[in-house]
Amino acid sequence: MSGGPLDPAGPAGSSFAVGQVGPAGNGPLLAAKDVAVYFAVGSALSARIRHEQRMLHAVDGVDLDLARGEALALVGESGSGKSTLALALAGLRPADRGEITFDGRRLPARRSRADQRRIQMVFQDPYSSLNPRLTVGGMLRELLKVHHIVPNGATETYSKELLTLVGLGEDALRAYPRQFSGGQRQRVAIARALALRPQILVADEPVSALDVSVQATILNLLRDLRSELGLTLLLISHNLAVVRHLCDRVAVMYLGRIVEVAPTERLFADPRHPYTKGLLAAIPKLADNPAAGGDGAAHSGPAVAGDPPSALRIPAGCRFRTRCPIAQPVCEIEDPALTVATGDPAHQAACHFAFSPSLSAPVLPRPPGPASSEATAE
Repeated sequence: MSGGPLDPAGPAGSSFAVGQVGPAGNGPLLAAKDVAVYFAVGSALSARIRHEQRMLHAVDGVDLDLARGEALALVGESGSGKSTLALALAGLRPADRGEITFDGRRLPARRSRADQRRIQMVFQDPYSSLNPRLTVGGMLRELLKVHHIVPNGATETYSKELLTLVGLGEDALRAYPRQFSGGQRQRVAIARALALRPQILVADEPVSALDVSVQATILNLLRDLRSELGLTLLLISHNLAVVRHLCDRVAVMYLGRIVEVAPTERLFADPRHPYTKGLLAAIPKLADNPAAGGDGAAHSGPAVAGDPPSALRIPAGCRFRTRCPIAQPVCEIEDPALTVATGDPAHQAACHFAFSPSLSAPVLPRPPGPASSEATAE
């Protein structure tokens, strides 16, 4: 494949190269600062009558960095804002507040085609994301023509190489999405995203709609593509086992905001936010004995209780306090920001007690009286 249509570098280059915008720097490849996405709820008429527009805060002040070449996981319950944040990062949904930068340059609300190509998404349901009226070859041909990726005469060769890259045969070009299995459709969706030579691939629950037997093949494909092409990966998932298998770092999201960020193994071994501890405690385990493969000794706390509040009525102070086993009066007043762990700048958590011993057990209200030295230290 060297020197072919997938090889913009010529015979000396690799078989496929992601787009490059300049020399690699020390800063993050993609960064979000105070990003917020809101949705208006109710009719415009009722808003005029009440003189108030109700807003659903799907994403509410997210700060997140994605380093060049890393795989970052975004996890959290349904409704926490993960997919909405991904759409905003990919330019498919405008942010109502904050800024998104790519390689140090701020991305405008209306992105150019070049900027659109640099961040591509793989959606959760491969069947609904593919045009049922077009063959795979037709989809790829239309995409390549609009974005001028290769000369018209090289479109078919380029498409065949894309399918080979994701483990499909050339005959798939003549087939319609309905003729594929779920795993094959997801491979087609990945090939379509790779066709534009992106630098960042955003995978939104790429295996949740697939059989367990097929999930591993798609995950291994993403891992191999990242290694071979130098892709930067943002993976959205409910499955923490998937995250541990594939990602370098994990960001935990709750009710529109990031509440903890840490390297993957550090987060699994020593979660500091009560919500993260609850998510890990909720993982089904066949045994609590670490020698048998369970982590019950490390995560013996209770799973997260209750349902998250409505994004229309976010609690004052810490937004997790209504479900938190260690909530204190200060949590009702102050909204904690992401705090860096002492001696470990890669580990951050948004909790007043994240890096103190009080996180290990529920804390009961203290009786009135002079504040103890421990309370003063907090």
